[in-house]
Amino acid sequence: MDFRDQADLDPSQVEDRGGSGGGGGFSGFPGGMVVGGGGIVSLIVLVLVFVLNNVGGGGEPAQRRPPANLSEQCQTGKDADQSEKCRVVGVVNSIQDYWKQEISEYRLSKTVLYSGGLRTACGSASSSTGPFYCPADQRVYLDLSFFDQLHSRFGAKGGPFAQAYVIAHEYGHHVQNLLGALDTGSSVPIELQADCYAGVWARNAVDTGFYERPFTPAEISEALDAAAAVGDDRIQQRTTGRIDPESFSHGSSAQRVSAFQRGYEKGAPTDCDLRGLALTRADSARNRNLS
Repeated sequence: MDFRDQADLDPSQVEDRGGSGGGGGFSGFPGGMVVGGGGIVSLIVLVLVFVLNNVGGGGEPAQRRPPANLSEQCQTGKDADQSEKCRVVGVVNSIQDYWKQEISEYRLSKTVLYSGGLRTACGSASSSTGPFYCPADQRVYLDLSFFDQLHSRFGAKGGPFAQAYVIAHEYGHHVQNLLGALDTGSSVPIELQADCYAGVWARNAVDTGFYERPFTPAEISEALDAAAAVGDDRIQQRTTGRIDPESFSHGSSAQRVSAFQRGYEKGAPTDCDLRGLALTRADSARNRNLS
């Protein structure tokens, strides 16, 4: 995933809060729904907030660290090739550049890097929460230690493009929020649409001017591997020894891979229509119950 050396980065789109403190468990309900505004509001939290908070603990407490001065460290694409945080800046810049060109309603959303814990407009989060998007403040929250967990706890191969996939998925939720698509009542199709949106960005990323070349098949395979690793069925099998489709919140491994591939192969957001994404029987029944 080679950035163009002279590409100008905009570090203002990423805020590094260091070891922020004020953690605790995430305040959302399992399955990604919180109550607010007189009804059910979708709060989308990628990669199993509920599972991460309730299975196997959160590991050792994160080391407190001072925030980085991203405006000094992350200025060009060359910096993004040499630093993980600058790579996040480059990925965020490319994703938002694509969506700015694609939808007139687009508004910039900051990514907040943190470790340990912090408070957000959606409640408290900790290092065990996983990456998530908060509709209330329209920000993406990311503890970089999650990418180690993605490999060590969920069996993903990892790699820079696996990270890019995760970030692009969260910005897919931002797009859904701006378009009014979050409050559909069922989380699985929303999550699959965000995966599809991530694939759409991947197909068009080189046109944003931040990358030297289109992504290689090996890089795309990192995203597919990560999508499969965080499928509900695979995580349930790993953590409980059984699979319960009725409790799926993000979709099966096959569904998540298929959704990303759909976006990547077709290359347009209109190909990610909620009705066009495959659902399990349990998800279809849940949609009818909540409609």
